[in-house]
Amino acid sequence: QVQLVESGGGSVQAGGSLRLSCAASGLTFRSYAMGWFRQAPGKEREFVAAISWSGGITYYTDSVKGRFTISRDNAKSTVYLQMTSLKPEDTAVYYCAVRGIISTKNNDYPYWGQGTQVTVSS
Repeated sequence: QVQLVESGGGSVQAGGSLRLSCAASGLTFRSYAMGWFRQAPGKEREFVAAISWSGGITYYTDSVKGRFTISRDNAKSTVYLQMTSLKPEDTAVYYCAVRGIISTKNNDYPYWGQGTQVTVSS
């Protein structure tokens, strides 16, 4: 079965950086688009970034453009989210998700990881 395992979360001060990883198994990774989403306490889960199967197409939500970079290593079946210039408002649980075609919509993704906590202090 499809399994996604996120790692790399933690606590950092504002302005700091983190790199999240999401290792996938149970699927032909190179054939699928990947997405990162986040959910802050009391808020709905929101789109952060997505990448096509080849890595040639990427999407970002406006609030992270220029600060976050999504990438993938198909040989390692892993997608990454490099986060720089972190702000307190980036604090959330971050989830990776997989689907066939790149999308920015939560409901388009059938498979999700368990999430990893990112906390940014001011």
